[in-house]
Amino acid sequence: MRFKLLLSLLMVSLSAHAAQRPVSLDIGGGTLYGTELLPDGGGKVPVVLLHAGSGPTDRDGNSKLLPGPNDSLLMVAEALARRGIASVRYDKRGIGASALPVWKEQDLRLDDYIGDATAWLRKLRADPRFSRVVMAGHSEGAQIAAEACRQAPADACVLIAGAGHPLDEILHDQLKSKLPPPVFDQSERILAALKQGKTVDDVPQGLMMLYHPSVQPYLISSLKYDPRTAIAALAMPVLILQGTSDIQVQVSEAQALAAAAPRARLVVVEGMNHLLKIVGSDEALQMKSYGSPELPVAPQLIDALSTFVKAPPAGK
Repeated sequence: MRFKLLLSLLMVSLSAHAAQRPVSLDIGGGTLYGTELLPDGGGKVPVVLLHAGSGPTDRDGNSKLLPGPNDSLLMVAEALARRGIASVRYDKRGIGASALPVWKEQDLRLDDYIGDATAWLRKLRADPRFSRVVMAGHSEGAQIAAEACRQAPADACVLIAGAGHPLDEILHDQLKSKLPPPVFDQSERILAALKQGKTVDDVPQGLMMLYHPSVQPYLISSLKYDPRTAIAALAMPVLILQGTSDIQVQVSEAQALAAAAPRARLVVVEGMNHLLKIVGSDEALQMKSYGSPELPVAPQLIDALSTFVKAPPAGK
């Protein structure tokens, strides 16, 4: 009990050295809302733009599809502030505070998310408080980060638990062993049509959650992108971070990204799962991490990320 009290006091003391405030960005037809976290002290500091993963995942890394909050991205932001690094994290259009009526599910596209991230990067680049601007995306956010960094003046790019293959290849591999052959064949038929830019009306009930008509336009936009092409095109420093206990994204995906960009730095964190928590091979801890904020993010992840963000530009 005394240890928990001391730990709480320590966290309060650490958070007192950071200034948090709401931020927003006006984009076409609406406004995105987020949080800026600045470390204590004067002078210019590096800033990291944090992008959440797929679906209804908010700025803190939480999703209504999970049993509870995990606060993974919130913890990353707080840890960076303790290392003297600022951050901005935001709710994607249609999610959290950015869930405005103007953005309906059937109207969302991956291209929109990429454009939004690009706009945030440009805003941060124009801010005189920041010495370097780094984009860091988690899960699907890694794909968005790589694409946005091709279009905006970022100094570096970080891909955390990101896929190394296109969406159709990932779905093919994941579903082949999980679906009965007739259902898998239907999935392949739907994927082939979506990849050609065609929506599908006759979706079997068993596949409706994956290929619901309202999400098909988003899937069509996502199928146009290959993460290996995006990372290979980046001339800036790139860091790839992946955990060995990630049950959603395998280490082989990070290796595929690294193979496409030999100059990128690959850091594999032993025992880290998809929510950036150290769980090792403990299945109970793995499941608990998806619905509880008690576990901290992996210190190894913060060490690698903060070292990379603070690294001087090449040639200096």
